[in-house]
Amino acid sequence: MSQNDPVAAFRVEAGEVLEQVEQGLLDLGHRLDDHELIDAVFRGLHTLKGSGAMFGFDALASFTHHCETAFDRVRKNLTPATPQLIAVILSAQDHMRALIEGDATDRKAEGDAILAKLQAALDGAPAPTPEAPPVVQGWRLSLRLPPEAMQNGINPLALLDELRTLGDCRIVARTDQVPPLAELVPTECHIGWDIEVRGAVSRDDLEDVFIFVLDDLDLPIEAIGDPVCDDVEDAPTESFPVPAPVDTTPVVQDREAAGTQTGRGAPKTGESVRVPAERLDLLMDRVGELVIVQSRLSQLAHSSGSNATDVALRSISEEIERLASELRDTVMVLRMVPVATLFGRFRRLVHDIARDTGKTIELSTDGETTEVDKTVIERLADPLIHLIRNACDHGIEPPERRLAAGKPEVGQVRLSARQEGGEVVITIRDDGHGIDRERVRAKAEAHGLLQPGQIVSDQELLQMIFHPGFSTAPQITSLSGRGVGMDVVKRTIESLRGTIEVASVSGQGSAMSLRIPLTLAIIDGLLIRVGDGRYVIPLAVVEECIELSLEEDLRSRGRSFITLRDRLVPFVRLREMFATGTKPSVHQKIVIIATGTERVGLVVDQIIGSHQTVIKPMSAVHCNVPTFAGATILGDGGVALILDVVQLVALGQHQEERLRAVA
Repeated sequence: MSQNDPVAAFRVEAGEVLEQVEQGLLDLGHRLDDHELIDAVFRGLHTLKGSGAMFGFDALASFTHHCETAFDRVRKNLTPATPQLIAVILSAQDHMRALIEGDATDRKAEGDAILAKLQAALDGAPAPTPEAPPVVQGWRLSLRLPPEAMQNGINPLALLDELRTLGDCRIVARTDQVPPLAELVPTECHIGWDIEVRGAVSRDDLEDVFIFVLDDLDLPIEAIGDPVCDDVEDAPTESFPVPAPVDTTPVVQDREAAGTQTGRGAPKTGESVRVPAERLDLLMDRVGELVIVQSRLSQLAHSSGSNATDVALRSISEEIERLASELRDTVMVLRMVPVATLFGRFRRLVHDIARDTGKTIELSTDGETTEVDKTVIERLADPLIHLIRNACDHGIEPPERRLAAGKPEVGQVRLSARQEGGEVVITIRDDGHGIDRERVRAKAEAHGLLQPGQIVSDQELLQMIFHPGFSTAPQITSLSGRGVGMDVVKRTIESLRGTIEVASVSGQGSAMSLRIPLTLAIIDGLLIRVGDGRYVIPLAVVEECIELSLEEDLRSRGRSFITLRDRLVPFVRLREMFATGTKPSVHQKIVIIATGTERVGLVVDQIIGSHQTVIKPMSAVHCNVPTFAGATILGDGGVALILDVVQLVALGQHQEERLRAVA
């Protein structure tokens, strides 16, 4: 997005407003009489209509005007909020998103159909109970815009025109601050206005007119009673004619107030800056290169002599290492975003699935403040969509079956996140009927994944659902049944160097836990040597390192197990796996790594030490090589491959199963 492209900026901000409107509508579905939510949705639609008209999105402004009018009726208690009205506005929101993207052609029929449903929802709504008439006879306010208001796109006459539509309005211009002609700047606003508005007008109605400019002005509003106040009439100012009302809506976009609140209390513009994501990526790349250069400098400094110049070089190297580490941590924080930005997308998904399936489903979230690298967030969206759809379609039972089983009619899907060390754990849990293990086994045998009567662990059986083409759905629907979703989930999670754990209790529900690294850019690693090659193990998965003497190595041939605190742990000889062709070191080490509840040992020749690892992708030729997740550049300019812990743990488990089968 170009920094100076106003249309691109509008599309970004309009998308944010639509997300806020969607969240407000979904909340309103549970609290139909919440006036704050009604006002928030109205303001979002009002913002979208006005800013759309300003940037030339006339189709969007015209369509949104009808939705805004509908919620204005709800806001004024002329029409009640109903589930039917909310459903129509949600579908209208999808149409607005298409219009924002510029796809206005061939969509008029679709928009007309939505507006017809909107009118039907309004016509079918019961008449609300009339409220007592307002006791306030009117309002008096004093308006003075900041001098740069017109330069920022604010049209004072449009604001006055909108005030005149609210009721009987008297407007008197104040010219006491107009400078002499020689000093007058034509782009600045020097005129103020004293205004009286009479009629059934609320304070919120007045504030909505100035929703975009409340941050920049002091707007005193006073209620007036029956007697006519003469202060305005006696004001020693010159009256200026105000043009008749026109069909123009204030269209100034306030980036901070375009949400669920008015301008009051919102953060000021200078407190936050919008930065394109690609700039953060570029900054991360540069910091990565800096870390590599710093590593080379450190190695050079520590290999130097002991004279004064060499000591000074080591001192400078250590200072640069400290600064590079702090800069790395700062940039990592810049890239971290709360998972709330991801979780918020799924409320609409669950709402639509519940509507399509006839089920009653409620989505709850926990740990929304947990932060993850933005790249991880972007790649997690599709897997979570598949898992939530499965929980709603396969897991949650229809209301009649839930009631027959003694469960509440409303099914629960819970989405939670928590941080564990260098990983984030995201869990999708439902209180449905659970996974039918007998059906999973039957499908696995039918697909040739299991032999009849083959003994497998419970976790291995549950992991069968992630095989391509595997589905236990009795029939294909628009939501599931083709077996093309869960294998995509597994591949995506593994590409993020993550794992999936499945738990299920029959009749009580299921839980899918995703373990994902916090970042994919720079990690702390353990640098090891195997043969003549150097490799990196992510430090977050390393539990401990133990000695493996030559005698113990010879005794363990054929079994590849060690006893660690009364528990058998399988280990893999990396020297043999990588076919190094070298003799084992006299003092071999076993690095114990773990993912979730699984542990495996890696036999290495030498542990070199910790290493700040800048992850570089593998080339197209090597990207499909198992056991490697990427590469990094070392301080001496050499390349070390980063081990794929998930693949190694799976290999260790397979080795353990094979040896147990032989035994």
